[in-house]
Amino acid sequence: MWILSWKGATGFSASSTAEEVTCGIEAHGLTAIITGPTSGIGLETARILALRGVHVVMGVRNTTAGLKIKQELIKQIPKAKIDVMEVDVASLKSVNKFVTEFKASGLPLNILIANAGMMAPPFSLSEDNIELQFATNHIGHFHMTNGLLETMKNSAIKSGVQGRIVILSSEVHKMSYKEGIRFDKINDEKSYNALLAYGQSKLANALHAKELSRQLKEDGVNITVNSLHPGVIATNLARHTAWMRVVFGYIVRLFLKNVEQGASTTCYLALHPGAKGISGEYWADNNISTASGFVNDPEFVKKFWDFSVELVDRTLASSSL
Repeated sequence: MWILSWKGATGFSASSTAEEVTCGIEAHGLTAIITGPTSGIGLETARILALRGVHVVMGVRNTTAGLKIKQELIKQIPKAKIDVMEVDVASLKSVNKFVTEFKASGLPLNILIANAGMMAPPFSLSEDNIELQFATNHIGHFHMTNGLLETMKNSAIKSGVQGRIVILSSEVHKMSYKEGIRFDKINDEKSYNALLAYGQSKLANALHAKELSRQLKEDGVNITVNSLHPGVIATNLARHTAWMRVVFGYIVRLFLKNVEQGASTTCYLALHPGAKGISGEYWADNNISTASGFVNDPEFVKKFWDFSVELVDRTLASSSL
């Protein structure tokens, strides 16, 4: 659709596909971890990375499904290098196991893509007693990133190639609770709103990228961190009722992306030379975009980081993980 075709400073637009934004890029010798790669934009991202020569480590909850996807990808891309490792990002125990096993593999780590997520379920707690969306979309990836950071730093030094951390957020991060992050009510079932809690978790993703980027810049580390909105993907329309499709279908369709387009910003940030050296930004449609005011408030960002660290430490201490 024409409305998706406006090109920004990068020369790409909302209608650009993941293949298009990585056309001509050779990434042999790089290793990437991606969570949630068995369907949707995660699967397309894994496919494109493998197509461009990246050794892809698929972090999956279901290894049977992951191995099936691996075989399907290798049929398409015979030279693809793909490993499947089990991880449930909603479980700190599982994340710890994944990090330990990855480090034991001796593989370098150049690219980390926090893609796995869930949207607007009824209230429930993770096995670590953290509201499930916040646990899945943020805390698990936060802990994983911290656990793998030293490996990424070493890989960047040894290879001379800038490391890239890509965290999937959403435009819905601008529709969190009024206080942004409910530091004192993360697990409050009585005031839980599924969509606002989703927005909160996606705000957490953008805040995570912002503060980690600041810290790495301050330390002179050759790793960039960016968050992004992948777009409203066509397959998501099924969540609307029949009457909403009738009333809004023609308008909404102008803004919908297919999976190939939805994965493009992730792939741009992971591989494109144009993203080199750019860090701490929020992206949409393959270009830098504008994040929520919370993301640009240094005091709030720092408070959020400290809260996340404390929540992880407290949880690990209480469960002796």
